[in-house]
Amino acid sequence: MALYEHVLIARQDISPQQVDALIEDITRTVTELGGKIGKNEYWGLRNLTYRVRKNRKGHYCLLNIDAPSEAIHELERRHRINEDVLRYLTIKVEAHDEEPSPVLARRDRDEKRRARREGERDDGDFGGGDVEREI
Repeated sequence: MALYEHVLIARQDISPQQVDALIEDITRTVTELGGKIGKNEYWGLRNLTYRVRKNRKGHYCLLNIDAPSEAIHELERRHRINEDVLRYLTIKVEAHDEEPSPVLARRDRDEKRRARREGERDDGDFGGGDVEREI
């Protein structure tokens, strides 16, 4: 079996629960055809670079798939039929990366920075400290 990374963009007006149901359907399809899903990341509702079918945002998901090519063909066929799927991309890879994707790593880093800044504001310390000057 081959290894694939599959990125999916769903319409902005569906709920995250509907996106989860879509991912469960993908998982069911792949497992029925002899494959398996490794890592599953939901990146959230993000802005699109340009409008796609009158949508300015989309729900992004990343899946690591280990399956035969027939399963991928069936998965992509179902995406073409499904109205909730705006775009998808499947790439064959040599090995799956088990670390969080750069999108999630960046989000975690930004949240840590934001929490650190919020903590500085709560303490009243703005980084200057008490510095005495000699004149």
